[in-house]
Amino acid sequence: EVQLVESGGGLVQAGGSLTLSCAASGFTFGSHAIAWFRQAPGKQREGVSCMSLSDGSTDYTASIKGRFTISIDNGKKTVYLRMTNVKSDDTGVYYCAADRTGTCGLVPIYYDHWGQGTQVTVSS
Repeated sequence: EVQLVESGGGLVQAGGSLTLSCAASGFTFGSHAIAWFRQAPGKQREGVSCMSLSDGSTDYTASIKGRFTISIDNGKKTVYLRMTNVKSDDTGVYYCAADRTGTCGLVPIYYDHWGQGTQVTVSS
């Protein structure tokens, strides 16, 4: 049984920082890719960042590049998204997702398992 549990969301001021966590269990951790997606009301779900757990390759969407960083703690089987210099457009529900192929990508359809999401709200 694959489980992904997000945590760390909350209210943060514009320009501030926040770290999201995704704790994974129930699968061979190193064989998957893990990604962060987000969705704001009325908008399509978009890929934010991803990491291949097999080779460590990463990708970021252009709107957050240079501000967010994805990282991993293999021992804890947890993937993090460090968000800095946040903007109002970063507001939304953030989801982590796992792809058993191990290929890093920012397209939602390729991911097999999803967490329930954590809300991030940026105030100004």
